[in-house]
Amino acid sequence: MKPALRLYRTLPRRDTNAASALTIGNFDGVHLGHQAILDQVRTHALAQDLIPSVMTFAPHPRAFFARRGGRTELIPTQISSLRDKIDRLADQGMRQIVIQRFNQALADMSAQDFIQHLLVRGLNTRWLLVGQDFRYGHKRSGDIDLLRRMGRQYGFSVQTLADVLDGQGQRISSSALRTALAVGRLDQSQRLLGAPFRVSGHVIHGQKLGRDLGFPTLNLRVPAPCAARSGIYIVRVHGLAAAPLPGVASLGVRPTVTRDGPLLLETHLLDQQVDAYGKLVCVEFLRFLRDEESFPDLTTLIAAIRQDVRSARDYFASHGL
Repeated sequence: MKPALRLYRTLPRRDTNAASALTIGNFDGVHLGHQAILDQVRTHALAQDLIPSVMTFAPHPRAFFARRGGRTELIPTQISSLRDKIDRLADQGMRQIVIQRFNQALADMSAQDFIQHLLVRGLNTRWLLVGQDFRYGHKRSGDIDLLRRMGRQYGFSVQTLADVLDGQGQRISSSALRTALAVGRLDQSQRLLGAPFRVSGHVIHGQKLGRDLGFPTLNLRVPAPCAARSGIYIVRVHGLAAAPLPGVASLGVRPTVTRDGPLLLETHLLDQQVDAYGKLVCVEFLRFLRDEESFPDLTTLIAAIRQDVRSARDYFASHGL
């Protein structure tokens, strides 16, 4: 059994003053570069009897400033929902996660106050690991030198981590992962993540159109703007049976039947009838098949779905689950 995970949305903590080993970042996707950071935090925390901890932000600071400036086109796409991010951070051994709201007050906070209020009083930080270019505080005025000076004053040490590179010497980054997902390169996204890209959530009720067409679906809300390319995917679904279930999924807005529908992930299970409403499932993306299309009529749409199902069956016949 994993140790209890503590989530905080405000600091200082009210339930403990235990000392923390901390890293700070957005951690969208929790890719292999992030995992290298988290491994160091976990290892040091274990050696020094500290709580392995992460501070992340919601919304993404770039999204906050883009909305404030009326430049919504600059909002970064989301790789992970908050649920998936927390799950993956916990899987990497983090026992304390701070979801720090990024608002105007935080944007205006001085670098010194960021350290005193959040790191020292907020988390009793004793060891901090950040990237070499980490900046913080009002207008990004804080740097590593200030962290180290104040660390000597308040009793915490600061370590920096260089970029983590892949086998070809390229930096592993959320930007590279977003690019791979945007063009449907699931092989590349899996190399960056160390696992298939996934979306999890509770199954919600839809319009029942898939059932009427003969292809009932499990519907999940997807964070928007979503990093993954809209389209049709071969997937496997966890959480409904002892083993994963094969399926084919549509990520998009259903342009054949609606003009302004919400972004949904609709998954049709192959040869399975499962009462899944309200259940928490995880959908892993295995292969991109085609872009989402607006078909002239439902007959053409049904024919395309049948071909997608055949493609999924061929894939699983060749690759298994």
